[in-house]
Amino acid sequence: MDFKETVLGIELGSTRIKAVLLDRKHTPIAFGGYEWENKLIDGYWTYSMDEVHDGLRACFADLKRDVKEKFAQPLTTVGAIGISGMMHGYLPLDENGNILTAFRTWRNSTTAKAAAELTEKFDFNIPQRWSIAHLYQAILNGEEHLPRIKYLTTLCGYVHWKLTGERVLGVGEAAGMFPIDSKTNDYDSTMLDCFEKMIADKAYPWKIREILPKSLVAGDAAGTLTEAGALFLDPTGELCPGIPMVPPEGDMGTGMVATNSVKSGTGNISAGTSVNAMVVTEQKLKMHTEIDMVATPAGTPVAMVHCSNCTSDINAWVNLFGEFADVIGASVSKGELYTILFKKALEGSLDCGGLLSYNYYSGEGITRLNEGRPIFARMPDSDFSLANFMRTHLVSALATLKIGMDILTAEDVCIETINAHGGYFKTPGVGQRILSAAFNCPVSVMETAGEGGPYGMALLASYYLWNTDGKSLDEYLETEVFASAKSVTLMAQPEEIEGFARYLELYKKALPVEISAVETMK
Repeated sequence: MDFKETVLGIELGSTRIKAVLLDRKHTPIAFGGYEWENKLIDGYWTYSMDEVHDGLRACFADLKRDVKEKFAQPLTTVGAIGISGMMHGYLPLDENGNILTAFRTWRNSTTAKAAAELTEKFDFNIPQRWSIAHLYQAILNGEEHLPRIKYLTTLCGYVHWKLTGERVLGVGEAAGMFPIDSKTNDYDSTMLDCFEKMIADKAYPWKIREILPKSLVAGDAAGTLTEAGALFLDPTGELCPGIPMVPPEGDMGTGMVATNSVKSGTGNISAGTSVNAMVVTEQKLKMHTEIDMVATPAGTPVAMVHCSNCTSDINAWVNLFGEFADVIGASVSKGELYTILFKKALEGSLDCGGLLSYNYYSGEGITRLNEGRPIFARMPDSDFSLANFMRTHLVSALATLKIGMDILTAEDVCIETINAHGGYFKTPGVGQRILSAAFNCPVSVMETAGEGGPYGMALLASYYLWNTDGKSLDEYLETEVFASAKSVTLMAQPEEIEGFARYLELYKKALPVEISAVETMK
């Protein structure tokens, strides 16, 4: 096997660090993984940087083991590498590359004042999780580390810098740090000037333009794996330096690529720890605080509905059922348990039989909550069955997303196709059917849907390496990658659509229950 004819995508996701190796036909041939979870420490959702380093190495070591078992060869090189990760958040570094605060992830909702002020000044929606909101909130808080900032980046930007020494981001990821001008694929200069005026009295020794990563588009070169970077990723010393690296991208951008959803008029749903709907538009929309305007990895404007909570509550309940199975001596594998319980949900009442849940582990911007409390509730006469219980949690995982998507619908945003990917859709036909009921449109899931972000990142690496005839990103994906891709398209029945609508009506009406829980459960 000539591994120079392969490409590697690595993604640092919310619950797993994953690696996917593709061959020249864009087919996944080897995998690696490492499980992890964020922690709430001192009021911030975070991952320790030691675990970032150790998890990345463990994931790569797992990939090497898979390659060795399948090909009886060591993995010493590949054609190109791309790094992806959770978008947004706050990672400030000093001049020596030391991280100045604990990593503050996208999940934090501690920047309400900063986000509101920036949104007003920019006349552009700045969500709480964006890097510029975290930076400005730190300024409002008067945090002591601010004068020492030399570089501000995101998780994938940090890892890319460790591997290459390059301070760059793909434009899709950069668009989650600071607003992007789609004409230049660079940060909006007017808003940069505005921000400088807002903080002029602080007299920091840096300018915002100086500390942000350089914005690159898909197909650009983004450095090479250095000797130090190769040893950082693979301490055994087997991995060779000099491998080309492509612009690091966020999980939203790689999700769009993984589902062939980078062309105007296409829509993409990514559902895992968080859930996001992205619709590629011809132009920016008017400002809505529920809608992010970001970009594809090629720089095309994208309207995004982001919800911080999706499958975490489902995972917790599945773990509980797994624990019960162990107690009674009926142990099943985690994958089998998910399949059993997801399929059971299809037997439930279409409106969930009067059961209700809120999956809010953290705050949720669309419903104006800065904190969350997972809640399950029912009426005394509700139909409390296992099928309804599971359906309730699967439906509630999409409820907030539906509230946000209704705003796009009111704007007459055209969505010609919706492609879905992520762990929520791994059990065939279940999450897909519920999503179709929520959006009242056909939903397609490709056979690679479970691979998600690392697969999309590997495709961006292939676009850099193998796009020899200058095709645009959407043309390359359409003709070279997905021309013969297998997918399944489902359309919910009218009664399923009506059932989801009835559930959503109750969900919105009972939101004061969640609000009260946040206020009283301290």
